Amino acid sequence: MAASKKSGGPRDMLESMYSVIALFFILVACVELCDAAAVVDVYRLIQYDMSGSPFGSRFASLNHHAASLHFPPGADLSRTVLIIPLRELNITFVREYIFQKKPLGGLLFLLPEVFSFENGGNKQIHEKEKMKNVLAELEQLLIHANIPYPVYFAFENDEIETVLADIKKNDAIGQPATATTGGYKLVIPAPEPKKVASPTITNIQGWLSGLKADGEANQLPTIAIVASYDTFGAAPALSVGTDSNGSGIVALLEIARLFSLLYSNPKTRGRYNLLFGLTSGGPYNYNGTQKWLRSFDQRLRESIDYAICLNSIGSWDNELWIHVSKPPENAYVKQIFEGFSNVAEELDLKVGLKHKKINISNPRVAWEHEQFSRLRVTAATLSELSVAPDILEGTGGLFDSRQFVNETAIIRGVKLVAESLARHIYGHQGKNVQIFAGDSSLAVNPAYVRSWLDLLSRTPRVAPFLSKNDPFVTALKKELADHTDEVNVQHENLEGMFTFYDSTSVRLNIYQVASVTFDLLLLLVLGSYLIVLFSFLVITTRGLDDLISLFRRPPSRKVKTA
Repeated sequence: MAASKKSGGPRDMLESMYSVIALFFILVACVELCDAAAVVDVYRLIQYDMSGSPFGSRFASLNHHAASLHFPPGADLSRTVLIIPLRELNITFVREYIFQKKPLGGLLFLLPEVFSFENGGNKQIHEKEKMKNVLAELEQLLIHANIPYPVYFAFENDEIETVLADIKKNDAIGQPATATTGGYKLVIPAPEPKKVASPTITNIQGWLSGLKADGEANQLPTIAIVASYDTFGAAPALSVGTDSNGSGIVALLEIARLFSLLYSNPKTRGRYNLLFGLTSGGPYNYNGTQKWLRSFDQRLRESIDYAICLNSIGSWDNELWIHVSKPPENAYVKQIFEGFSNVAEELDLKVGLKHKKINISNPRVAWEHEQFSRLRVTAATLSELSVAPDILEGTGGLFDSRQFVNETAIIRGVKLVAESLARHIYGHQGKNVQIFAGDSSLAVNPAYVRSWLDLLSRTPRVAPFLSKNDPFVTALKKELADHTDEVNVQHENLEGMFTFYDSTSVRLNIYQVASVTFDLLLLLVLGSYLIVLFSFLVITTRGLDDLISLFRRPPSRKVKTA
């Protein structure tokens, strides 16, 4: 027994050494194969149902080879992901593939850095209009189509551009990525998207009480300033809506701050209540505004003198529009328009009036003020847009980023609204009185506007993906509480014809894979090596006869029985 143990020691050591060597070669081969892997943040095209009809990208997982727009004619793209930079986008090609339902493994659109959250410079601004128009057209195409494969967005960077350059080079010489030729493979091991259960919308209301005269029993009149804060876009994780309607939110918060300074002193407190409303569900027929208004008691609703809704006031040059539902001849509409026009003239601005009669039988509303008009409350929307956007359009898309919003425009809009309201509240209509003069303690604060604009430009706000306790919702509530006497929060379910699905942002793994020929060659080399290694170990430990016996044909059952 002792001899056996003694002789077994070197053998075990030798076997362990050869096993380690074999493992080392296998690991080296695997490392060599995976050396070119990269990881990129990508953002999925929205997936939703409208009245039971499916729209957007219906899948999330991905495991296909990559190709560029330079693929050979007649190529089978059913298991291929096309990488398309926005600068090279051929919208006709994309429309053809989508509407003719041509087989495709997936789409990955590369957006210029100018659309990124982190991009704070002014580079590439000369491409502004071109990129905005192309991206707006692409968005509308994608969100209104039913696409049976994954569609993702990513931002250009050095890693992905290097990969794309290699792919283009291979495609140009007629060697697209396949299982036979190898190339790059895009992998997203994401679970299948699930429905967002009971999405909520949150309305935030702030109240500044006016000053009642001694012995006055009647309720003071109220002026409401309202802005919808949520967004909708092709990629929920990128839908920040800096202009629509981040600019409206910033303007409302600054107006609340200015009037809180006036109302904090009994000598300058107006004889109007001020109601500030940050509403949700704007892209979905202003669903949150409707629920918020219906929660008012009759006395409050009847006390509202008029409401001003702020919508997209961050990228205008010299003219804003006041949209109303009542005819221009209406006394209240005249009063609002004249008040704004007088201040605009003093500020060297233009204000136009647009009248659009609402159809009571049609539940669809074009502007937020129309929800007020349906309840017979005088209201108007102030916007840089002269025409109302269609449903799910112009509500914070991919192109609506910080780079394309002018904070000076927002400051001028705040000054226009604040001065108009103040003159109405304090009875200075038609008088050239500057309550919020630029050199006074009541001047608009550019730093305040800029800080909130920067925050909103980094915060996606698609309502179904904002929880009740989302940090952004909490921040809005806290900010409004700092400038008003009383803040109330209303949580409601987002009702109507929309159903949304999760999985909005994931990590994309990019692998440079070898061809099948290389895999077979590697398998042959490793197999031969293992056979030789096995034979060598058997010969050195048990002898050549034992190795030969392994390959002999075993005796038949009859021979064994004999």
